[in-house]
Amino acid sequence: MDLSKKNSAAGIYNDASPTNDAATTAGSPAEDLKQNINESINSIEKTLGILHQLYLTVSSYNVSSQLLLLQCLNNLVLELDNMVKFGGKCNIQVPMEVLNLIDNGKNPDEFTRDVLNSCIAKNQITKGKTDAFKGLRRHLLEELEQAFPEEV
Repeated sequence: MDLSKKNSAAGIYNDASPTNDAATTAGSPAEDLKQNINESINSIEKTLGILHQLYLTVSSYNVSSQLLLLQCLNNLVLELDNMVKFGGKCNIQVPMEVLNLIDNGKNPDEFTRDVLNSCIAKNQITKGKTDAFKGLRRHLLEELEQAFPEEV
């Protein structure tokens, strides 16, 4: 079977070139960031496909598949280079707590849940403070009205 037919049948593409060029479209910074993220995602997906193809090639390696192995390695290097370029265009900041949770084998959704619970608690505290100040203001206005009825 031809290499290109084999790869397309497996859903793997050898084209390591980027599908979208950020320089060809001019838009808002949000659109550019979204396009850069999409290019990064596409590059990651291509890299995973190439790694799968490389795994299949190595696991059934024989002398006749040496050319295929070299092509896979070259495609992997090119796609990793593209991934680095696209990743440099994306300004995404991941909190260290999330990375530590992932390193410890925990679900990063726990971090999100904890942050939301913390925000809800702080929101309740702030709401209590604003309600207290509203009550103080109302009480002060009543006292001022009683002390200086003609001026209030």
